[in-house]
Amino acid sequence: MTAAVLAPSAPPWPHCGDGASAADPVGCRGVPVGAGRECLRHLPRPARTGYLRTLTAGSALDLRGTPLDRPLLDALRAACTDTATGRPRFGRVDFSGAEFLGDAPFDGAAFTDTAVFTGAVFAGTARFDRAVFDDDAWFDDVVFARDARFNQVVFHDRARFRRAVFRGCAWFDVATFTSTAQFRSAAFERTAWFDAAAFTRAGRFDGAVFRDAAWFDTAAFARDARFDAAVFDGLARFTVARFARTAQFDAATFADTAWFDSAAFAGAARFDAVAFAGEARFDGAVFEGLQHLGPMVGAGRIVFDRARFSGVQVAVEAAAAELAFTRAAFDGSAVLRLRYAELQLNRATLSAPVTVHFWPVPFTGPTGAPLDEGPLGAGSLSAAVRLLDLEGVDVAHLVLTDVDLSRCRFTGAFHLDQIRIGFGCRFAAPPAGWHRRGVLPVRWSRRKVIAEEAHWRALAPGPDGRGWPTGPHHAVPGLGPATGDLAGVYQQLRKAFEEARNEPDAADFYYGEMEMRRHDRQRPRAERRLLGAYWLASGYGLRASRALSGLLAAMGVTLLAMMLFGLPNDSPDPQTTGSYADGAVRVTTRTPDPVLTLPLRRRVTAARAEKAALVVVNSVVFRSSGQNLTLTGTVVEMASRIGEPVLLGLAALAVRSRVKR
Repeated sequence: MTAAVLAPSAPPWPHCGDGASAADPVGCRGVPVGAGRECLRHLPRPARTGYLRTLTAGSALDLRGTPLDRPLLDALRAACTDTATGRPRFGRVDFSGAEFLGDAPFDGAAFTDTAVFTGAVFAGTARFDRAVFDDDAWFDDVVFARDARFNQVVFHDRARFRRAVFRGCAWFDVATFTSTAQFRSAAFERTAWFDAAAFTRAGRFDGAVFRDAAWFDTAAFARDARFDAAVFDGLARFTVARFARTAQFDAATFADTAWFDSAAFAGAARFDAVAFAGEARFDGAVFEGLQHLGPMVGAGRIVFDRARFSGVQVAVEAAAAELAFTRAAFDGSAVLRLRYAELQLNRATLSAPVTVHFWPVPFTGPTGAPLDEGPLGAGSLSAAVRLLDLEGVDVAHLVLTDVDLSRCRFTGAFHLDQIRIGFGCRFAAPPAGWHRRGVLPVRWSRRKVIAEEAHWRALAPGPDGRGWPTGPHHAVPGLGPATGDLAGVYQQLRKAFEEARNEPDAADFYYGEMEMRRHDRQRPRAERRLLGAYWLASGYGLRASRALSGLLAAMGVTLLAMMLFGLPNDSPDPQTTGSYADGAVRVTTRTPDPVLTLPLRRRVTAARAEKAALVVVNSVVFRSSGQNLTLTGTVVEMASRIGEPVLLGLAALAVRSRVKR
């Protein structure tokens, strides 16, 4: 069976029809020239020569559907050349559906009236460099099979390239669009160059597809720039571009690196539902006025290093693997609503409150549907926001909510005592489980730990350094923070939590502060030993179990010491004697000194244990037992009356620190 072949439809204008056949009943689609039926290409040579002689500079041309080769175009160009300027000048031209079989030499041409190229096909290079269009220029549905060159072209009125297909490189460097420039749904299959192009009115690239690199370096958009739903499969460069009004990239897709370095957004920068498959760089970009960037999805890094947000309010919504604001400046308040991101804020300038907030659910696009988070959501990567660095930042205006701070470096930050760390923020923790220190099994006390302490402890030799993550300067220990610096960081963070009335969490930072002071070799040895005893007895007054264990151990030792050395054989019986003389009675009572002479095996009995327990219990509550004791027993009782109440008080203090509001 033979498939039916649809015959090409006839054009909406009278046409030449040369070469028509059963297979092609339309034939040549060129519009007739003059009174005959032939188009310019199929005119007999004498008639064509006569037609060309009628043309002068500024003549109108109607060559719809006409096949035009290079010699014929050269003849048209020569016929319409202005002798005063040496450049071709055309009036109204209509090349709708025309076929340019070779190169099209329109470079330097002046089009003083409407220029229509709708549906034309350029089989060779289309050369329009330095051309001037005084009226509308219509290139809708044009196919450029090879390069299209519009360098330094000037469009004084509307320029339309809707649904145009550029199969070669498209050159619009230093082009000037005085009126609206329409590239909606255009397809650029190779590199598109718009470097230093000037768009005086709106520049519309909605739905455009850039299969290769797109260069808009130093381009200037005086009105709105619209790239809604545009697709950038190659490199996209908007370096030093200027957007005076709205720059809209809603639902655009960037498959490779997107460069907006040093770009200036004087109006709204809209990146709603934008997807960056590669890196997105806004280094040194300037965002003025109220800004709401995003929500954006970035599989790679989104970089705002040295960017400046000069508006009074900024909101950034992004789900990205990495987000960097190194040396960025926020002149007004800002809210960063993030997912998945490893966030860099080092050396940023925060002049007003800046909130970093974890967004718990996928962002939604303009239609209300959740955005596709791509490889971010498909893998095992946690959606949590991880803040990595605050070095050089004045954090007095920083607010953190539901942020992972387990890897955040706080050293070098200013006003840490004024940072606001909300509930849901997570710090690092010591390694879990038991390990041996010599012959003793030990484990790390559970508490909040900053990353710098973890890096410092990882430097310890032997088992004490196991399980701790290494820092960036692990190979060069001298470059890491000193224990004195870490003590200051812990102290300021403790004050921040206390200022927020979060005493239980502040206790962990007090513990860290004491630990760093205990290990600080710059402090006097006596102070470090005192802190060591404080740590051993009760974990700096924060470990009730340790204090109670010490109390029970002290009570046991006191009990045993009393039975073995403190209690006498028996309670001495007082002896009273009296005398009567001169009408007065004198009574004297003498109690013999307590004596302990029992054999060692007879000193440990239930009766003696009961008496010793009474001494121990009274010592805990700082009371005298009233028992007769040997000299050794008296000394032991005095020591227990001092030490055991202290341990009991430390246990109570530890409990209080965990329940205090």
